[in-house]
Amino acid sequence: MSAPREPAIAVIGAGMSGICMAITLLRAGFRDVTIFEKSDRFGGTWRENTYPGLTCDVPSRFYQFRFAKNPDWSRFFAPGAEIEEYFTGVAREYGLAGRTRFGAEVCGAEFVDGRWTVTTAAGARERYDFVLCATGILHHPRTPDLPGLDDFAGAAFHSARWDHGVELTGKRVGVLGTGSTGVQIVSDLAGKAGRLIMFQRTAQWVAPLPNGRYSRLTRAAHRRFPVLDELGYAVTHRIFEFLMGALTAPGPRRKMVGGLCRANLRTVRDPALRAALTPEYQPMCKRLVISGGFYRAVQRPDVAVVTSAVDHVVPRGVVTADGRVHDLDVLVLATGFDAHAFMRPMGIAGVDGRTLDQVWADGPRAFETVALPGFPNMFLLIGPHSPVGNYPLTLIAETQAEHILGWIRRWCAGEFDTVEPTESATERYYAQLRAALPETVWATGCQSWYLGKDGRPELWPWTPARHRALMQRTPDPANYRFATARG
Repeated sequence: MSAPREPAIAVIGAGMSGICMAITLLRAGFRDVTIFEKSDRFGGTWRENTYPGLTCDVPSRFYQFRFAKNPDWSRFFAPGAEIEEYFTGVAREYGLAGRTRFGAEVCGAEFVDGRWTVTTAAGARERYDFVLCATGILHHPRTPDLPGLDDFAGAAFHSARWDHGVELTGKRVGVLGTGSTGVQIVSDLAGKAGRLIMFQRTAQWVAPLPNGRYSRLTRAAHRRFPVLDELGYAVTHRIFEFLMGALTAPGPRRKMVGGLCRANLRTVRDPALRAALTPEYQPMCKRLVISGGFYRAVQRPDVAVVTSAVDHVVPRGVVTADGRVHDLDVLVLATGFDAHAFMRPMGIAGVDGRTLDQVWADGPRAFETVALPGFPNMFLLIGPHSPVGNYPLTLIAETQAEHILGWIRRWCAGEFDTVEPTESATERYYAQLRAALPETVWATGCQSWYLGKDGRPELWPWTPARHRALMQRTPDPANYRFATARG
């Protein structure tokens, strides 16, 4: 009896999901694992985002790996630097540093003769049996096409490219964007900047969850009794599973969350400001903003909310559609990311040279969130239509990594040389997905980064529990195309 085969595996990306995937492989006994990372260190989005006020909007004790619980979180919602430190520490603890090619940006991958050739920007070319894409969804900053932006005399930068050399104390600061990032920045800078202006294109619903500190005693207890970490994770998990039902189907839970947001909005005392901050869509249609201090911040006399659309930029500041010039020293672009890029701009060519850009011409899609027809032995983490709406990506990544591990184990046992979902199975899956989307809150009428080119939400339309069950069940072989070296 022959020994199991040892696959050569490339993991692209050393952020949260890449770290998760690589550790899952190493814990299962695989050793020929190479991680490609374009930057010089681990961390992904938590490495690239360092803006003031940055926190995760999922509780710390839930936004962590189940196999690497951290008893020392400082707050209920951990600050960004602490999260980056956590992921970096986990990566080093499991020995990923020696398996990671830092500064090695992958520019292409081509499927030739049953294997993948991975090419870096430096020109290196290597062959692998599997390519696992862990490139994330929020890493390509989206900069608005504003006339005159290059002529601005002050400092202007995207929130994901924060210039820490720019002094903000006492300065006139404008923040363009009102999503989670804009809210966190405004909440932090209020009272520090001399004058703070938030340019609001669309009002956001805000859930009022305070970000309390964990005491030294609490952290010591969690270190001493690991069962407390397990309990904290389990309780938060149950609460989130309950709340996720508000996203995917109408009912009492949706009304409950909406009522909480509306009650929070009533804490804004000035009727005109409250009206300006009141969205015209249902709560959670856009990603729900979590903040215990935003409404206090915007009610300060040195903070202004401008609802007139930004028309253009001049050297002295921003001009809005009403003709008013807003003088600024600093302009922050909290304008989000291209959430539909996924692995792109990497040039990926599958069977018969067909490219990812060609198959995604009408928008990204993946069979059951992890695989692509025409791209054998390539799997995705946090791929198209994953359940990312107000949910911890750590748990999604763990679930998908275990699913991918199952396929690689079957390859090792000699069941196949390459596997890919069929086009017909993918079409059936997307027909079911499209049929379920109208019931979700994201389809109730708003513009958000959740929506694709066709106006439909690019999210999982069912509960996260259903996604886990899908990832954990034995795949139906009728949905896949298998090939062996013998044909």
